[in-house]
Amino acid sequence: MKRLALAAAVLASSSAFASMTLRYENKDSKAYAAEAICSGSKQDPVKFSASTTSSVSIQGSSPCKVTLGGETVTFTGDANITIKDGKISKK
Repeated sequence: MKRLALAAAVLASSSAFASMTLRYENKDSKAYAAEAICSGSKQDPVKFSASTTSSVSIQGSSPCKVTLGGETVTFTGDANITIKDGKISKK
């Protein structure tokens, strides 16, 4: 019984530290900081470097919503996105 309780506690704590990776291509010559909300909790701003193809990690569990330039992308796991003209979209 103690092992079952320990296993449940480990699983519960590991989901609290989940993260997702956003692979992005920023076609703009400007860097951006986007708002991210995962499972209803606001995260630190997600920073996208200018004129770059790279990746960023978002701490939190799914679903996550990232908003930039009035556009919102929702994802439940790792994702590929494009930033162009200050707007975000899924590839």
